[in-house]
Amino acid sequence: MTAELRDDIRRVLVRPVISEKSYQLVAAHNQYTFRVLDSAHKTVVRQAVEELFDVTVTDVRIVNVRSKPKRRGATRGRRPGWKKAIVELKPGDRIELFEGA
Repeated sequence: MTAELRDDIRRVLVRPVISEKSYQLVAAHNQYTFRVLDSAHKTVVRQAVEELFDVTVTDVRIVNVRSKPKRRGATRGRRPGWKKAIVELKPGDRIELFEGA
């Protein structure tokens, strides 16, 4: 575990991913999606979610979202890539952050 992650586990979760697909995962499978630090791994994500939201995590999946090419006129560039974590909770556990949308 890197010193960056060990010092402050709350920094591991950057923000929740709010999309139609993420809300379908919550409704169907009790899975929540977060954008995480590029240096984060499954164990650290599990610890961060359990500590911050007081829930029990049963599974963590990590996805590296690839960068996308973008253009503005003749100028070409790329959007940065990022890391996403899909966290499955024990049946009955919920994260209130995602509720009510």
